[in-house]
Amino acid sequence: MAKTIAVVPTENGWKYLQQLCKHWSHKLEVELGDHTGTVRFAEAMATMSADNKALTVEIDAVSDEVLERMKGVVASHLDRFAFREAPLPFAWDAA
Repeated sequence: MAKTIAVVPTENGWKYLQQLCKHWSHKLEVELGDHTGTVRFAEAMATMSADNKALTVEIDAVSDEVLERMKGVVASHLDRFAFREAPLPFAWDAA
């Protein structure tokens, strides 16, 4: 299992998290909680949480290759919703 985490500074993290979960809920299993969200992909899972200063994104994937692909998928989708402040500064770290 491969894993990464990024803490993205933004005051709009909760808004973006909700938009992303709603967007993916049409095709994927999504859980939306109190300032948290989880999206289950075929070979990965993205877990997100937000406060008034940052959006934290954690990705668990079945392989390093899938992890690299999912980092791009998640970041590009979030940048679409955050177009006013995009590109968001994703600094992925091994978790």
